[in-house]
Amino acid sequence: MVINRIGDLGLALGIILLYIKCKSVDFSTIFSIIPFFFNDYIFILNFKCNFILISSLLLFIGCIGKSAQLGLHT
Repeated sequence: MVINRIGDLGLALGIILLYIKCKSVDFSTIFSIIPFFFNDYIFILNFKCNFILISSLLLFIGCIGKSAQLGLHT
């Protein structure tokens, strides 16, 4: 289903982004070093985006897509 693929893509991109920046996927490690990334930005299609915001939104899209909520249900 398309709904699950949207969730898969958002979750995968969020995890990959966290791994590239934090070098870990362990929650305790990420939560302990996340204050160092408050002013870290990434560029997506020539737009300057906050790293924490983008990674959080991608993980949130993954969660709502996988649980079929907020317009992503059939």
